[in-house]
Amino acid sequence: MTRLFPALTGPARTVVFGVILTTLAIGGTFLLDPYRNFQLATIAASFCAAAGLTLLIGLSGQLSLGHAALMAAGGYGYALTVNALTHLGVDGVPRFALALFAAVAVAGVIGLLLGLAAARLRGPYLAGVTLALVIALPALTAVFSGVLRGDQGLQIPFDGVPPFLRALIAIEQWQAWVAILVTGFVVTTLAATARGRLGLRMRAVRDDETAARLSGVPAGRVKVAAFTLSAVSAGAGGAVLCFVTQSVSPGAYTLAFSLLLVVAVVIGGLGSLGGAAIGSALIVLLPWLLNTTTAALDLPVEVSQRLAGNASVLIFGLLLIVVTLARPGGLASLHIRRSRRSEAPLAAPPEPPASAGEPPPRIPILSHPPTTER
Repeated sequence: MTRLFPALTGPARTVVFGVILTTLAIGGTFLLDPYRNFQLATIAASFCAAAGLTLLIGLSGQLSLGHAALMAAGGYGYALTVNALTHLGVDGVPRFALALFAAVAVAGVIGLLLGLAAARLRGPYLAGVTLALVIALPALTAVFSGVLRGDQGLQIPFDGVPPFLRALIAIEQWQAWVAILVTGFVVTTLAATARGRLGLRMRAVRDDETAARLSGVPAGRVKVAAFTLSAVSAGAGGAVLCFVTQSVSPGAYTLAFSLLLVVAVVIGGLGSLGGAAIGSALIVLLPWLLNTTTAALDLPVEVSQRLAGNASVLIFGLLLIVVTLARPGGLASLHIRRSRRSEAPLAAPPEPPASAGEPPPRIPILSHPPTTER
């Protein structure tokens, strides 16, 4: 990116890079069939949550095991707002924009509360609080079943392709467009934050909180800001997933899915947005690939059912162990190491030895020894 736009620096370069990648992703939807566009939209929704999670863990050093609950908060906030606006006669882009804002606000408030707790908790205590949040999600929807509809979840009205695009694209491609646009905006904002002053403060708090405090960095505020920003990103991902699937339910945001998000950012590379994209693609495509392979093998029904529930967990566990041992920096470190090797300057050639007929180089001698001050 620096070679293509050498004059751009700082946030401007990040924004241009994000616009280019988003445009390329939207253009790539014309090369995919409807089901692949649906998978791409699901990957984009997961990427929103994984990007916020890798920022939280990789930059600020705070562990969260409950980001699926934050995605659920965004999904329920989006669904409730869409249904309320539909009764009021609001539809189209205004309905989507207001519902997305509500989803982000709900997830942001929950993230703010978790951030206030994170400023006082560390390590396993913080992980336990976030873990309790995702475990309590089904019970919470059951208690407020009159609004959240319990295990059945909420359905939202069908949101089709705008009239001026119906002759050009299908509904799955339109959903992929929306998911890519939202994800592009969220990830570009996270990238600009990571390269800015707040990102620098997050790294300082992660490396040594005491030294950061002595240097004037408000560690508590930095932790709260990191958790809030990560929760907003997860809420946007939950809203996008609700838009794509036209529903939200607690069964889609289980503890297993929350742990998969952590696995995705670890395999991809903590603190790397590119690694979060790789991990998001893996957690969506790998189970589908395993199910397709199992169906092609024509195995007995009992064996197929057991593999469908456990094979993906086994593969993710093995992949996590292998990547942790072989590449502690995640899969994204492969590209970083290759780029550093390609950009490394060539070693200077050794100087030729002096011939026998040439005198050795003269060494200057000081006329008087240097004085030392006592």
